[in-house]
Amino acid sequence: MADFTPYSAFAGGLLIGAAALVLMLFHGRIAGISGIVGGLIAPRAGEVAWRAAFVAGLLGGAALAAVATGVPALRERPGLVAIAIAGLLVGYGTRLGSGCTSGHGVCGVARLSPRSLAATGVFMAAGAAAVFVTHHLMVP
Repeated sequence: MADFTPYSAFAGGLLIGAAALVLMLFHGRIAGISGIVGGLIAPRAGEVAWRAAFVAGLLGGAALAAVATGVPALRERPGLVAIAIAGLLVGYGTRLGSGCTSGHGVCGVARLSPRSLAATGVFMAAGAAAVFVTHHLMVP
């Protein structure tokens, strides 16, 4: 809890919510990042511009925040193999859960979608289990 930053976390949450709201209001779309990026990989006519702009905004916002506040030092540096395996597992879980944490956790929960409530509960439980295993059961 030494790095607890409630003000920046609150501001970040407001920005995420605002982005999801604007996307829903102007495009009628859910701000599920896996679906947005997936639509760039297999594009349909008229779908590329807004998807590319959304992803550019995500990357640009992260870069701007890093420049403004500095990039935090990583406590652990995972290898490329671990990063690749983690990415594949996240992608598999996204397909298995029919959406990602942003689509279910931000947009679905806000709409009180039963499927999203269940998926978000599973995401949170899996995250808690992963933290427990990596911090308490694995040998450093």
